[in-house]
Amino acid sequence: MNRRTALAAPFALFALALPAQAEKLSLATISNYLNSLTTAEADFRQINSDGSVSKGKLFIKRPNRVRFEYAPPDRNLVLASGGQVAVFDGKSNQPPEQYPLKRTPLNLILGQNIDLGKARMVVGHAEVAGTTRVIAQDPQNPEYGTIEMVFSAKPVALRQWIITDNAGGQTVVELGPLVTGLDYPPSTFNIEVELGRRKN
Repeated sequence: MNRRTALAAPFALFALALPAQAEKLSLATISNYLNSLTTAEADFRQINSDGSVSKGKLFIKRPNRVRFEYAPPDRNLVLASGGQVAVFDGKSNQPPEQYPLKRTPLNLILGQNIDLGKARMVVGHAEVAGTTRVIAQDPQNPEYGTIEMVFSAKPVALRQWIITDNAGGQTVVELGPLVTGLDYPPSTFNIEVELGRRKN
C-alpha cells in the first residue's frame, strides 16, 4: 500500500446520509471552515490506487500536523510535523521515508492560512449529489498533484478527499464524523518520538 500517495502529498462515507439538494458552498465559506479546524479526529477508510482498502484513525492539529494510525494488525503510520512527512512501514526496521509536506496536496488542508480564492489554486468547484466538491492544487507547483475535497453543508464538514498524483494515481480517504476541539500532546505528532518508540 502506498502511504505516500495517501498524502501525496491532504472520506463509504460511513453510511452518511446526505440531502438530495444542497446549495454549493462558497470558497470563502470552505476556507473559513478549514481555518477554524484547530484539532480534529475521525475514523477513516482509505482506498488505494491499486484497489486495496485499509482503515484507521486520523488526528489533525493545524497547522501542518497530521497522524494516520492504521488499524491492527497493520503497524504502518504516517506522520506530518515540522514541515516533514514521515511514512513508517510496519513491516520494516528501516527509518521512515521522509519528504516535505509542502510537496503534497494535503498541505492545502493543513496550511497555516487557507485561501482557496487564490489565483489558479482551485481548478474545480461544483455541487454534486448534495455535496460541494472542490479540486485544488498548489498554484506554484501544479506538478505536485491535486486534492478533491468533499464537504457537506449542514453543518459544513469535510467528508472525503481524493488525491491524484502527477502520474494519475488516485487515493480516496473517507472520513467518519469529525470530532473537534480536543487537545493532543506534542508527542502525538513528533517524528523523533515515534522513531524511539519503534526501536523499543
